[in-house]
Amino acid sequence: MHFQQTLRRSVTCAGIGLHSGHKVSLSLKAGLPDSGIRFRRADLGGHEIPAMVKNVSGIHYATGLEVDSASVETVEHLLAALISMGVDNVIIELNQREVPIMDGSAAPFVYLVQEAGTRRQAKARRFLKVTRPISLSMGDKQIALYPSEHFKITYSISFDHPLLEHQSREIQLNKESFIDQIAPARTFGFLKEVERLRRQGLALGGSLDNAIVLSESGVLNRSLRFEDEFVRHKILDAIGDLALVGYPLIGHLVVNRGGHALHTAFASMVLENDEAWELVESTVDAATGAPALVPVKSTT
Repeated sequence: MHFQQTLRRSVTCAGIGLHSGHKVSLSLKAGLPDSGIRFRRADLGGHEIPAMVKNVSGIHYATGLEVDSASVETVEHLLAALISMGVDNVIIELNQREVPIMDGSAAPFVYLVQEAGTRRQAKARRFLKVTRPISLSMGDKQIALYPSEHFKITYSISFDHPLLEHQSREIQLNKESFIDQIAPARTFGFLKEVERLRRQGLALGGSLDNAIVLSESGVLNRSLRFEDEFVRHKILDAIGDLALVGYPLIGHLVVNRGGHALHTAFASMVLENDEAWELVESTVDAATGAPALVPVKSTT
């Protein structure tokens, strides 16, 4: 896709916030070229919050953004769906502070985008292409980006639980692989943490309808969508959190034992290390007619 895209028409859905438990109405609307992904709080007079890592305000159990005391929470699943479906510019209008959890995955948001359709805009799509390795460690957690000709993710998780002692998956990300292999993977949590979270005012909207819940020895849900649904959901979270860089990535992302704190700290680090990447535009080679990426010309 050589050009930026937005939605062909507006679409709306309703649900509840995973942590707030509040009913939420969400609308996706077309955005102007180069405007990016922007949240709009309809209940706060239309205050807008750009989906940029500089606006990250909360990373406990979900990713939150804030601008001038207006906030939006649990943004990662929706961001992952939008960027993976090739939507560059969109307004996400909410009447509450939290994006609805839906079924705990990104599949309902994929469906919304498919219902809305997309349309091409008269601006070239830009990518952040990694040219040198970038890495970050936080204790026993590691994340890195390496040069690659595609966006690829290798993710490993390890928990003190018989089902989660180790899971790992590598996937080359594109629209089709995201829809089939990553979007349906649901968020998960541990039963022993539920009461503690609720005492903290979190997980008030959580249930077996929108999360996988693990007991000490198994899963309380009837079934899993994938045998390794847990690591697939971690990949989903990483895609959404790294969308806060502001551009689709071209590189190989490798993560071990990651989470929102690691993902978002790394997104900031990527932008700071501007000697390790270049902005490129999608175009067509004039001689061969083949797709090509060319460096964005500096305006300075």
